[in-house]
Amino acid sequence: MAGPGREVRARVYGNVQGVGFRIWARDEAISLCLAGWIRNEADGSVTTRIAGLDEAVSTMIERLWKGPSGALVSRVDVEELAPGNTFAEFRIVA
Repeated sequence: MAGPGREVRARVYGNVQGVGFRIWARDEAISLCLAGWIRNEADGSVTTRIAGLDEAVSTMIERLWKGPSGALVSRVDVEELAPGNTFAEFRIVA
């Protein structure tokens, strides 16, 4: 990762399961050259950890507010983490 890096954990709430949110987010993250993971939570939310260039991470956070067609995002909570990108790719985890 060249340049200033940023790492965040984001939790996305609303109608975000059963609408292809994780696949959509993975594809968006890959297009932005981000690394990390995304998973469904038992409460119906989705959690993602995103690492990469600051501008790309910011763009991904903006995109999380929209999601794929069929999603209805009501809230996105973002927690800044100390950059320590140990992820080689962006993947969907169970």
